[in-house]
Amino acid sequence: MIGLGTGGIERIVALGAHCDDIAIGAGGTLLTLCAAHPGVRVDALVLSGGGTERETEERAALAAFCQEADVDVTVLKLPDGRFPAHWEEAKNSLEELRRRTDPDLVLSPRTADAHQDHRGLATLVPTVFRTHLQLEYEIAKWDGDLAKPTAYVPLTPEIAEQKVRLLQEHYASQRHRPWYDREAFLGLARIRGIECGQRYAEAFDLKKLTLDLTPKG
Repeated sequence: MIGLGTGGIERIVALGAHCDDIAIGAGGTLLTLCAAHPGVRVDALVLSGGGTERETEERAALAAFCQEADVDVTVLKLPDGRFPAHWEEAKNSLEELRRRTDPDLVLSPRTADAHQDHRGLATLVPTVFRTHLQLEYEIAKWDGDLAKPTAYVPLTPEIAEQKVRLLQEHYASQRHRPWYDREAFLGLARIRGIECGQRYAEAFDLKKLTLDLTPKG
């Protein structure tokens, strides 16, 4: 397996349909990136949960996941599970975010995700962030929609443990769910780690990549 780097990262866009999507799918990646690039700008946009306890949880959680970063969080009030009926509002919010930033990396849900809200957001991303590196994160669920990923971000054991701890600490509203536990989060990270020759990893779909193969310096 070939390891490819991204070079310098100064701006990240993180997108979620629901509060906790970003942290579950890419929390370890954010922890890794923000520690490696102090002062990096992270613009997070979440489509639902605005004005509820979930927004409060999300803001605290993303602040913890991005401690070394300059973080801006926007949480909209689209109704959970009804994303297709609010397509225009979601598209407008993405376009407004794009006018404010030109990111080096976009983190978003998978277009192959079985949840209609995740899938709907994912299909909008490349229509707005057309020339950007986009990593589509995965979220385990009862639908059984996990597939073979195309990109991996290795996580140190310390980062993997920190991710699980922060998920449990900040999203109290989700602790009652049968899939929301340490075994699920760390187990998937361990499997993805095996697949890329590491102890732990987060996995992503990567639809398009432009390679610069010219020698540097």
